[in-house]
Amino acid sequence: MKYGCIGEKLSHSFSAEIHGMLGNSEYELREIAPENLPAFMEKREFCAINVTIPYKQAVMPFLDEISEDARLIGAVNTVVNRGGRLFGYNTDFGGMKLLLEKLLKEMGLSHLAGKKALVLGTGCTGKTAEHVLKALNCTQVVKVSRTGKDGAVTYEDMYRDHTDAEWIINTTPVGMYPHVDSVPADVNAFPRLLGVLDAVYNPLRTCLVQHAREKGVKAEGGLYMLVMQAVLAAEIFFDRPICRELAEEVYRKVLRDKENIVLIGMPGSGKSSVGRFLASRLERELTDTDQMVVEEQQCSIADIFAQDGEEAFRTLETDVVRRVCMTGGKIISTGGGAVLRMENVRYLRMNGQLYFLDRDLKLIRPTASRPLSATQEELEKRYRERYPIYTALCDRHVKTLPRQAKTAALIEGMFLE
Repeated sequence: MKYGCIGEKLSHSFSAEIHGMLGNSEYELREIAPENLPAFMEKREFCAINVTIPYKQAVMPFLDEISEDARLIGAVNTVVNRGGRLFGYNTDFGGMKLLLEKLLKEMGLSHLAGKKALVLGTGCTGKTAEHVLKALNCTQVVKVSRTGKDGAVTYEDMYRDHTDAEWIINTTPVGMYPHVDSVPADVNAFPRLLGVLDAVYNPLRTCLVQHAREKGVKAEGGLYMLVMQAVLAAEIFFDRPICRELAEEVYRKVLRDKENIVLIGMPGSGKSSVGRFLASRLERELTDTDQMVVEEQQCSIADIFAQDGEEAFRTLETDVVRRVCMTGGKIISTGGGAVLRMENVRYLRMNGQLYFLDRDLKLIRPTASRPLSATQEELEKRYRERYPIYTALCDRHVKTLPRQAKTAALIEGMFLE
């Protein structure tokens, strides 16, 4: 291996894709069992590597020189072989700092002086967060862990003594795929909260990030940090700078590749048809949540309503939505009432942007296959009830065009801009 990333489990790593976009076609992923790590490091048969969980500290005894940042943090994520000597660096620090600076800039701020921050987790990423906060002049940094060891407070202490915190940085794996329903902290307990940074990047928007945004708090997941630490590592690999325009474009491309296009709107608004055109244009998988329910239950939605009622259907729908939204890169056509449940909205947003297909009511026809809008009167009632919900929840409001292919092209343009 010339270039790559080593770790114990790498099946969900984005690193090879990112480094490929940065021009390194030789970058590969190498899973290494703990007992094989010493032999790998002693052989030194690589030009440069990234190091991820659980080896960021384990590789340090094999290195000849370690950068000051890496030594202070106590973790290395980048190793370069220069003539048989191994040099260790920590680009997680720079990646997280760039992410936090990005958030601050969007808020019209340049530093964290006078602010109090909580760092959830005391592992390598937690130590990185602590140093980043101090570098940005954060006045008070409180470490939080389950045990409360090594200068940290427990979560019980946090809720009792530190609810005046203005920033929260999550460095634990809580909320990471596949355990997407978990939340490391209740943002409602922090009335002065201004910002949340979650180092988790899969899903793109964890429950923690979404809960914060629902509260009006600025919040971001860890994808930008992941891309920027890779950019900084690539600069060290080849000893040359990468222009920030390329770095930002790589971030936008990775985000697009990992993000779902979610179509919401009234039954009959063209979600399934527009979805098929989009899937073809963007070469993506199309998932129709209503169709999945029908196929899995082997009966129509009207039959489910008739036999078991609406609530039973909604429960089946939520189960499908959760499974579909766990991963990205898809086109998702939803049922008309899918966004009536907030838990569905959160699942859809984890890896997706919501596009409201707004079709003129005069062009929508009632049909018996749609139990809640089988007549014109029912259709109009549903429209009045749901229209403000669609408009409030959507990321993009799309006025449909006479031809569905044209609507698909319009959405494609919005998505790629």
